[in-house]
Amino acid sequence: MNKKVVGLLVLAFSLVLLAGCNSGDTSGESGEGESGEELRLAHNLGEDHPVHAGLQRFADNVEENTNGKVKVKIFANGVLGDEKEVLEQLQSGGIDMTKVSAGALESFSKDYQVFSVPYIFESEDHFSNVMESDTVDEIYQSTEDKGFIGLTYFDSGARSFYTKDTAIETPEDLNGKKIRVMDSSTATRMVELLGGTPTPMPYGEIYTGLQQGVIDGAESNPTALTTGKHGEVAKNFSVNEHTIIPDILVVSQATWDKLSDEQKEAVQSAAEDATQHQVELWDEATEEAISEAEDMGVEFNEVDKDPFIEAVQPMHEEFMEDERMGEIMENFKDAK
Repeated sequence: MNKKVVGLLVLAFSLVLLAGCNSGDTSGESGEGESGEELRLAHNLGEDHPVHAGLQRFADNVEENTNGKVKVKIFANGVLGDEKEVLEQLQSGGIDMTKVSAGALESFSKDYQVFSVPYIFESEDHFSNVMESDTVDEIYQSTEDKGFIGLTYFDSGARSFYTKDTAIETPEDLNGKKIRVMDSSTATRMVELLGGTPTPMPYGEIYTGLQQGVIDGAESNPTALTTGKHGEVAKNFSVNEHTIIPDILVVSQATWDKLSDEQKEAVQSAAEDATQHQVELWDEATEEAISEAEDMGVEFNEVDKDPFIEAVQPMHEEFMEDERMGEIMENFKDAK
């Protein structure tokens, strides 16, 4: 029995218990959320990942801030499915919250596509300024009609290419290479412009994909080499840092509406504190991942970014032609 099936059985059992506990309690029917609430939060990262640490901090603070009336139960390691699957469960009411990459939200709101535009952020400071802006708050609300909204973000670092064999030092090195990308039209377009063959694949399948030759490489941050064990197979990491795509913590609109105003404020405060905590952990985690990956035999290659930037300029031009995308990109530029 695989871990996803086990996780779904655990979730089903939890729902039965929760239904039993609430069957005789009508105090929450007003929508004010004064009866006890247990929010189910699923994500696909390991418990040793700094984003999980941020989510655990969030869960602890939610319980403390609401005097135990709202609790968060975390399902980690992808036991309830990949990002697409947990978003479907979020919409159907199977879970209450999830952490997914902004790239996974593109099919729900085109506003999220902007985060996957390569080289839209000039630095980590620029990225941080943007993520604290009113424009991003608007993006969080852009999925309300799809049944969920964003609460906060987690830093997922700069993404670069890593491969089994040939190091990617120029865009030409991607020619003929099958590169795993998220299920994102923007990521697909980027790899196409750089000359590679984009291959959408769930994160949990990257290791075996590399091992079996289904893909030649992938693109992510250095922690994927260690927490995902990809460094056991991929020995070349090329630091071209094409994107900085945040992880987004989202909550079901139906769940959000059940909470009282006071509880909403407590949950939002806990989310923002979790972001600050996780961002502080991220740099340290990245440095540790690089050191550990080097011990695994991974070679880190610094590259000239200019040819990569030039190759993806058509994407910038295409996005600027769209009125809404152009507005968001201009707001991002103003946040430097």
